[in-house]
Amino acid sequence: VQLQACGGGLVQAGGSLRLSCAASGRPSGVYVMGWFRQAPGKEREFVAAISWRGGTTYYADSVKGRFTISVDNAKNTVYLQMNSLKPDDTAVYYCAAGRPTTGWDRRYEYDYWGQGTLVTVSS
Repeated sequence: VQLQACGGGLVQAGGSLRLSCAASGRPSGVYVMGWFRQAPGKEREFVAAISWRGGTTYYADSVKGRFTISVDNAKNTVYLQMNSLKPDDTAVYYCAAGRPTTGWDRRYEYDYWGQGTLVTVSS
């Protein structure tokens, strides 16, 4: 499966952005879509994940209540709505797909990755 992420940009603190991740297909075994982010000089960290059918979601504590992940199965697209953005949210955001077995927040559990989209939040 190929993933194409877009929607990043420059926004002021307190603002909103919506990221999209279009999947070219869903091979058997993929049932979770996730978003991760990587700030300069830091490890790639988990942001949010959703089951392919959209019934289950999971968020990092740092974004809970501000970010919402959703999926449109008809369009094979996953979204990340980001509200109340903070400068600490500045990072390259990556979408991922896989079949995690030990934890949805573990990046090594994901088999497919998009190219990343940059989000910059100014103070």
